[in-house]
Amino acid sequence: MADIYYTKEHEWISVEGDIGTVGITKHAAEQLGDIVFVETPEVGTQVEQGGESGVVESVKAASDVYAPVSGEVVEVNPVVSEDPGRVNEDPEGQGWFYKVKLSNPDELKDLMDKAAYEAFVASEA
Repeated sequence: MADIYYTKEHEWISVEGDIGTVGITKHAAEQLGDIVFVETPEVGTQVEQGGESGVVESVKAASDVYAPVSGEVVEVNPVVSEDPGRVNEDPEGQGWFYKVKLSNPDELKDLMDKAAYEAFVASEA
């Protein structure tokens, strides 16, 4: 089973081995409202933890997506570019953005588990 981690910028990463699948959280998708555009990084792009790695736009706002970890993008999800609404329907499943080969797995220690993330969201309300 994959380990799932969360960032304070409302991204999630599900890690299996040295590959992480990245997307935005259900909370982020709900805050954004109807998502109309998703820009993912290209395969081969090097991303850095905390650096911009994409854009998500809704009818309300545009938001940057930040890389939860550093590494090389090895796959992008074509579904979210063709059907951005999929992010609203299943943000932590079929609405994933990209997969990254972790270059520094120790960076996962900087992220939150589900319980810590839920407490963080509650503290923001």
